[in-house]
Amino acid sequence: MEKFTSFSGLVAPLDRANVDTDAIIPKQFLKSIERTGFGPFLFDEWRYLDHGEPGMDCTNRPRNKNFVLNQPRYQGAEILLTRANFGCGSSREHAPWALLDFGIRVLIAPSFADIFYNNCFKNGILPIVLPEENVAELFVRLESSEGFRLKVDLERQRLTLPDGEQVGFEIDPFRKHCLLNGLDDIAQTLQQVEAIRRYEQRRKQEAPWLFS
Repeated sequence: MEKFTSFSGLVAPLDRANVDTDAIIPKQFLKSIERTGFGPFLFDEWRYLDHGEPGMDCTNRPRNKNFVLNQPRYQGAEILLTRANFGCGSSREHAPWALLDFGIRVLIAPSFADIFYNNCFKNGILPIVLPEENVAELFVRLESSEGFRLKVDLERQRLTLPDGEQVGFEIDPFRKHCLLNGLDDIAQTLQQVEAIRRYEQRRKQEAPWLFS
């Protein structure tokens, strides 16, 4: 998993509450368990005017010009500003896979669904929880300023706005450690590989019948 330390990105506003994981990546795309290739189908039913299916070439699909991520001013956005309870619904890990594959590295909202929130950290996405009033103010500033970018400093837990104003955010220390060091669940386990090897060798001596 790629390390996350400091980051600067263009912000796109998704002004909707209770965005569920089926909206983020619809159910027909769950046939694959690869972590890549989902970006073109992110928010498929909102981005396109036709019905999407796995394996489709999205290059010439008719697009919904009113959907925020299709608008020219938000092309290349890497930070998504949204409303409360983002990522609710089913626990599919495909949702953060699709966001990351599209290019989204940071999510900002007043709240996230618990399982989705955990899955973001496991895939290198930083979900930032801010008070409702802070999020509302960011929406106002974003709407009035084209090319609105935020700097994200995970080490200092600070957002820096274009005018230099800073906003702090909270994050669990262990999750912060994992993002800063690029540690997903597998990488965390591999840090203990010598201890695991010693345990296996000891067990072979204590209970050899388990290994026959």
